[in-house]
Amino acid sequence: MSSFRVRPRFEQMVELTPDETRARILKSLAQRAPDFEVKDFPGFIGLHIAEGERRFWSPRLFLTLDATTEGATRIHGTYGPEIEVWGIFLYGYLITGLLGTFSGALGFAQRVVDSTPWGFWVTGSMAIIAGLLYLGAQFGQKLGAWQTFQLHQAFQAAVGAPVEIH
Repeated sequence: MSSFRVRPRFEQMVELTPDETRARILKSLAQRAPDFEVKDFPGFIGLHIAEGERRFWSPRLFLTLDATTEGATRIHGTYGPEIEVWGIFLYGYLITGLLGTFSGALGFAQRVVDSTPWGFWVTGSMAIIAGLLYLGAQFGQKLGAWQTFQLHQAFQAAVGAPVEIH
């Protein structure tokens, strides 16, 4: 259940309509209600660890149900942290990427005009911070591996078939 992706994902085909698939998944997950919180929205289902067991690193699973032309359902599943934690990583990557890019351009400009290219130090620092963010995401995945496994087992039981995570 280990993945080098920041947000591991999978895809599953089910030979039922999206409404039938949704009903089947929700019925199966309702039987495990104390273990999970299910949030049903038009177009997708959110599966969270129960409030009492949820930690900072706890994962959640979002399932998107798409109809195919053959009348089946394609399920896209994405594991990730809760929205608040995902926001921290998203903005962290955004800020380090922007500062790294602009400081790299500044460093090249400083180099062209024969000035001290201190902008490259900022670029290098942003690369290190981005690497630390990635390592933090991997560490959080390792802390939440058991809960990810539980979410995955609940989904597989709901659809009645094994699913490989990519």
